[in-house]
Amino acid sequence: MKTAFATFLTALLTLSTTTLFAERFPDASWTEKPDPYASPYAVPGGTLTYAGNNPPKSFNGYLDNNTFTMMIFGLMYPSLLGTDPLTGDVAPGLADWWEISDDKLSYTFHIDTRARWSDGSPITAEDVKATFDAVTAPKSLSGQFKVLFAALSSPEIIDSNTLRFPCKEKHWRNLISAGLSLYIMPKKLLDDAKAKCRAEGRDEELYFNDLNFDLPIVGGPYKVTEHKEGLSMTMTRRPDWWCFGTPSGRGVYNFDTIRIRFFMDQNNAYEAFKKGEVDTYSVYSARVWNTESVGERFEKNWVVKQNVHNHQPIGFQGLAMNLRRKPYDDVRVRKAVAMLFDRRRMVRTLMYNAYFMQNSYCTDLYDAAHPCTNTLFEFNPDAAVALLKEAGFQINPQTGKMERDGAPFIIRILTRSSSDSVYLALFKEALERIGIGLEISQKDFATWMRETGKYNFDVTTGAYSGSLFRDPEPMWSSTHSETPNGVNLTGFHSPEIDALIEQQKSEFSTSKRNDIMRKIDGMLTEAVPYALTWNTDSTRMLYWNKFGTPDTVFGRFGDEMSIPVYWWYDADSARELKEAMREGLPLPGRTTEVYFDDVIDATSGGACNH
Repeated sequence: MKTAFATFLTALLTLSTTTLFAERFPDASWTEKPDPYASPYAVPGGTLTYAGNNPPKSFNGYLDNNTFTMMIFGLMYPSLLGTDPLTGDVAPGLADWWEISDDKLSYTFHIDTRARWSDGSPITAEDVKATFDAVTAPKSLSGQFKVLFAALSSPEIIDSNTLRFPCKEKHWRNLISAGLSLYIMPKKLLDDAKAKCRAEGRDEELYFNDLNFDLPIVGGPYKVTEHKEGLSMTMTRRPDWWCFGTPSGRGVYNFDTIRIRFFMDQNNAYEAFKKGEVDTYSVYSARVWNTESVGERFEKNWVVKQNVHNHQPIGFQGLAMNLRRKPYDDVRVRKAVAMLFDRRRMVRTLMYNAYFMQNSYCTDLYDAAHPCTNTLFEFNPDAAVALLKEAGFQINPQTGKMERDGAPFIIRILTRSSSDSVYLALFKEALERIGIGLEISQKDFATWMRETGKYNFDVTTGAYSGSLFRDPEPMWSSTHSETPNGVNLTGFHSPEIDALIEQQKSEFSTSKRNDIMRKIDGMLTEAVPYALTWNTDSTRMLYWNKFGTPDTVFGRFGDEMSIPVYWWYDADSARELKEAMREGLPLPGRTTEVYFDDVIDATSGGACNH
């Protein structure tokens, strides 16, 4: 009788903590539907050959946190939740429902019972817990993810498909962190890596750092089937992926094979594209777009040229100044550097006026109702010299060099791209006029990642994508200014911004958080951790005319990284392309400037190019 009562009491307590004092999502009216941007004409098959950037140092996105690696990682390992393609809100993913406690300190997820790993075994709560514990382990080199998961405690397993994340603090990000940022890996894979460490007599706590390229068990639509280190990789579609049997799995992830060739130099990547050795090319050079994307293959529409304007969040880029080192710990020096960077001249003379000048770290948070009033640092050598004098620098009349305490001021920039040297030549010219030196150290991507991960630089180039869920903490909180391999690249710290970061943690209203973010943004712009440069609000794409795409080309919030989701190989178009090239004939053109909202208004969604 005691045992039966204890069992009943345990069940009652479990029920009360997961349902009676929690709100369940999605609500009862929600039904699973096909992705509105997935074409009913899409058919599985064919190969997509990508032009990748620098070879990843790992296929494990927790260890190599860059955009391209995360695309690869996301094709192999699912997150508990997804995002609604129409609204950008969280939606079911690996978990078919979730609950949030009334006090916002507990998040419960239920894993879809249909979910399977590639070896046929079910995806369970044990896998989720094992992944979280591995990523957050002290010796795991998972940098930014430790910041994202800092407010979460290790999940408690309720049953084989249900688990609860207790939270250390109330934070709006907790749902995003647990639901979208935690990519679930199989416990078996993690256990095998740990056992291998033990067998080899190595520190068992380092096991997660060994999971780089050999990832034989996956839970997503693709798995890596070939890897030629430094050269290429091949991913193969899993026809047995459990989601293909659901409404949301229709018409997506259509390519049988995705082949990625890595190029250290984007000029080489473009040459390979023109030869037809790769199928798509994302254009980040105004010169390539304006002067090199011409000729027969473009005029006859063998290659499609499209500039896509949608609602993709806008990131930022600029020169990151290391506040941990002198003289960049002085805001006057940082402002002077920004005023000596003649970006308007660079964009005008080198980039065909294709970009806007950035004066914000979150450009898309501003609109007519919220105009941006941040300072736009213009080229102003006289003002820069005045600021440097305030900071203790002066021009030595004998040498003509800008000095402080007898030492010349030399700006040393760590870069990872040869193309940086073109616009930096104009920067050097401006600096030399007032006696400042410029030294450029170009490294390969792996070396650049290693050096910036250790913050071993004075100034470096930095570029970041935007996010639907903006969290200022990882990049701007002083708490994370010394976190190895973190994203607070500049070592920025400000008590005032720290206070605003704390304030926004408990604000669950997106509009109110955006108000706080705009305050932070204004303060950051005045603090100048980056000399902001330029940006664009569109994605420029070139691709051989043998693919079907949505009329919107990407989804509402997507860019070229979403090509594997929505595009498909069109055998008829491929045949027509081959015939047209053989006979020298033109193909029907496609719209060059694609505006998402206009397409949706015209088609009510669902139309496609094929």
